[in-house]
Amino acid sequence: MSRFSRTYLAASIGAALLASYAHAEETSKNSGQTMPPAEQCSVDTAQSSDSNQEPINIEADSLEAISGQRATYKGDVVVVQGNKTITADNVTLHQKENIVVAEGNVVMNDGEIRAVSDKATNNLDKDEITLENTQYQFLCTPGRGEAVFVSKTGKKLYEIEDGSITSCPEGDNSWRFLASGIDIDPDEEVATLYNSRVEVQNVPIFYLPYMQMPIGDRRKTGVLRPSASLGSKNGFEFALPVYWNLAENYDLLTTFNYMQNRGLQLKGDFRYLTSNSNGRLRAEVLGKDKKFEEKGARWASQFTNNTRFNSNWGLKVDYSQVSDIDYFTDMDSSLGNRSDGQLLQEGDVTYRNANWDTALRVRDFQILVENSQPYQLAPQFEANYYLPNFYKGLDFDVVSHISHFTINDDNKPEATRVHIEPGLTLPLATTWGTWTTEARYLSTYYDQDIRNPVLDNNGNVRPLEETVFRNIPQFRTHAGLVLERDTSFISGYTQTLEPQAQYLYVPQVDQSGIYEYDTTLLQTDYYGLFRSRKYSGVDKIAAANQVSYGATSRFFDSGNRERLAVSFGQIYYLDSETKPSNSPSDDTSSNYSAWAIETDFNYNDRVFYRGGIQYDIDSSQVSLGNSAIEYRVGGDFIQANYRYVTKEYIENTVSLNNIDSITKNGISQIGLLGGYRLNPNWIFKGQYFYDTTEKTSMEWLAQIQYESDCWYLGFDLSKQLRSWENGIGNNPVFEQNIRVNFGITGLGGSTAPPPSPTGNALGYGRPFTLNN
Repeated sequence: MSRFSRTYLAASIGAALLASYAHAEETSKNSGQTMPPAEQCSVDTAQSSDSNQEPINIEADSLEAISGQRATYKGDVVVVQGNKTITADNVTLHQKENIVVAEGNVVMNDGEIRAVSDKATNNLDKDEITLENTQYQFLCTPGRGEAVFVSKTGKKLYEIEDGSITSCPEGDNSWRFLASGIDIDPDEEVATLYNSRVEVQNVPIFYLPYMQMPIGDRRKTGVLRPSASLGSKNGFEFALPVYWNLAENYDLLTTFNYMQNRGLQLKGDFRYLTSNSNGRLRAEVLGKDKKFEEKGARWASQFTNNTRFNSNWGLKVDYSQVSDIDYFTDMDSSLGNRSDGQLLQEGDVTYRNANWDTALRVRDFQILVENSQPYQLAPQFEANYYLPNFYKGLDFDVVSHISHFTINDDNKPEATRVHIEPGLTLPLATTWGTWTTEARYLSTYYDQDIRNPVLDNNGNVRPLEETVFRNIPQFRTHAGLVLERDTSFISGYTQTLEPQAQYLYVPQVDQSGIYEYDTTLLQTDYYGLFRSRKYSGVDKIAAANQVSYGATSRFFDSGNRERLAVSFGQIYYLDSETKPSNSPSDDTSSNYSAWAIETDFNYNDRVFYRGGIQYDIDSSQVSLGNSAIEYRVGGDFIQANYRYVTKEYIENTVSLNNIDSITKNGISQIGLLGGYRLNPNWIFKGQYFYDTTEKTSMEWLAQIQYESDCWYLGFDLSKQLRSWENGIGNNPVFEQNIRVNFGITGLGGSTAPPPSPTGNALGYGRPFTLNN
């Protein structure tokens, strides 16, 4: 078969005309040639760079030709060239006009798009094909549509007049874009729409004079899936995301989010990646909040950056800010939620080599609660030196930093702090155990600017000093074993026993003249028993003369999967004066701390449990506890959890001026969460939290969502405790919200609906996993 560098339809007719008219006769359908329908994506099929140079195969019932006028194939005409196929009832070449016309049940398929038309016309001089009254479908990506007129120019570009596009399956027009003109470029995986509108169940929703829409998985500038919702909180909402593929290494996602009760909000998400940097800038702006006009313009922003200039120097930035402290309470935002109490604003310039780890740092916080001012770290220079194995297995290090603290509160001091902390460590390790001994010397200097008398929680003036030198030695030795055996009572399991013990000594030093600038009580659990410090930072170094002891036992199945882990431990205070007391007036308290117990359990990869308690032996009661049990099969799950903290524990571990403003009887909350896919289309999710001390529901949420092949529809009902009218326990104030949300899927690489924003503060945490 000869080859011709024209369109495959023209080449097929031209090839037939090369033969003598005397040889025109019916072509046998059983000639042995294969005519694949090519009803699937075949862009990866090996072929020449010019598809018009591919061999041509033709089948038809008959061929009629009149010299110099026309030639016609009739009867189930099938033309195949490479990935391209056309079928029709008859195909005619008009020789004078150099035009080929295919009529009757015309089906064209080029491996990327399949089109069914009443008529196809090919102008051989212009290398163009036009289709009339066409239904088309993308073969490599979701999407199909209809058009009155389609023209294909060149190899790939399709131009559509008075057409539509949707990702819904055949026969389903739940939603679609209609436009006076649509340009489709399968190579670039993008569709350009002119004078377009969206219809849902044939009802127009919005209009755009120009838009671009990705039709594949590749990053392309264009409109992504829009979504709509109707709720009692924001009224009618409509979100239209637009993706901007600015370059290979940076892009931008902008979202126009209209809220009937608030106004038009603009969201932006800019990402960049260079040879030595990566970062992200996200922002949300609402010019005027009609629901809270007194708060003016409302916005939120977050910028993160991580730069490595070379193997030693680096820059890190993490900065977040909102227009007002109620932003996350009033708004559903991807930048935070209403449980956030503060936003970090920090920048570091670092230098690191084999021995040095240094950083120049500035840090601030935006506190999202009233009557609270944070300290600004402006700046801090940190220099840490490490010299491992410098003498017979000994490691030497020096931790040091110079910090300047400022605050916009004249009732709190400002300070410059210099801290130097050399240390010697002797680590010993084998396959069955470790023993680490450490000695450190903490030397700290404070220059404090005391502008006004500083009061403690009881209203007494604190005896702060303008200049303080503090020197504290610290000694710690910690040993642990790992013992292993095959279990005798459960066949095929391996059990470990991992006992550990630690002695810690820190002498009692008067620190009453020092204010706490960056000190926070660390979490007290089983693992906290073996820390060397009770507080973060260096402003408060708790005295210690104590022995910590505990053990962990783990059970592994035959596949080495951990099925059960139980840890328990306690501290014995050799000097009772160093024991933190939950009952200071009780002279009969023992020298023992509360027992700390942690349990993780994984039964058959479906039932998961995690729990922990602290049992105070002096008061013979549990002071703190948490527990969560979950049953999960695939994406379906149900979980029950419980958290408990006594008021006495909070009073003795958290520095608060008025604990009664937060809780009267401590914390005792029950939670129930679940998610279940009823069938391939319907999914249900719910959560409920109840406070047993106040006998009040804290939060509840119910969601049911329908997901089809090209759209989703969801219903959300939520109720959240926002405040109390007359103090804790009196006249709770709730916010209730009913929300109906709708969106499309299938275009722009989207195959599933996004998670529905709930705004709930008490979220889901999966037991038996570290990634909560």
